[in-house]
Amino acid sequence: MRLLLAEDERDLNDIIVKKLTSEGYSVDSCYDGEEAIHILSYTDYDAVILDIMMPKADGYAVLRSLRNAGKTVPVLFLTARDAIADRVQGLDAGANDYLVKPFSFEELSARIRALTRTSYGQATNLLTVADLVLDPAAHSVRRGARQIALSAKEFALLEYLMYNKGRVLSREQIENHIWNFNYEGGTNVVDVYIRYLRRKVDDGEDVKLIQTVRGRGYRISE
Repeated sequence: MRLLLAEDERDLNDIIVKKLTSEGYSVDSCYDGEEAIHILSYTDYDAVILDIMMPKADGYAVLRSLRNAGKTVPVLFLTARDAIADRVQGLDAGANDYLVKPFSFEELSARIRALTRTSYGQATNLLTVADLVLDPAAHSVRRGARQIALSAKEFALLEYLMYNKGRVLSREQIENHIWNFNYEGGTNVVDVYIRYLRRKVDDGEDVKLIQTVRGRGYRISE
């Protein structure tokens, strides 16, 4: 999943990015609200994490810009403002969740998973396609009784495919969701990682779940 973090405390920004990246998320970050508005005008994300008190434009201004553009991406306010009135104001302004600093990274991760579930219409954390089961919270994958070990990027790709079960995803869609602005790899990176996944998920199985749709992209389906 691809996330945008807008947080003006640079040390905290860096720590959050490193933590979420280690969990397999693709994270872009910025340090003020004006830049966040600019990035959100041309890039789609699975969730947005916004500090409220930022220079140039505060979190409320970023959220208003996002909602006025008709974008329904889930937004989590991450802020030191802990009064009940602040929380009510943030949620009424259109945020989907509100987390007060200081916070635990475990809780932040759980809230991001909850936002993602809601965004994709999932009732639980477990994603299933036939006998393939992915658990984002435990960061585990199994097919039948067989446990599958995946790298962070392989896990993120499989998770994105499974959230979009049955839907054909173009290479561009996949690349834009799994890799951030800093990626400088080859143009065939999606094909390479699809091959990695197929070896681990489908090799030796009678039913192949990861499918190529010629001229359009890839999907996962029973």
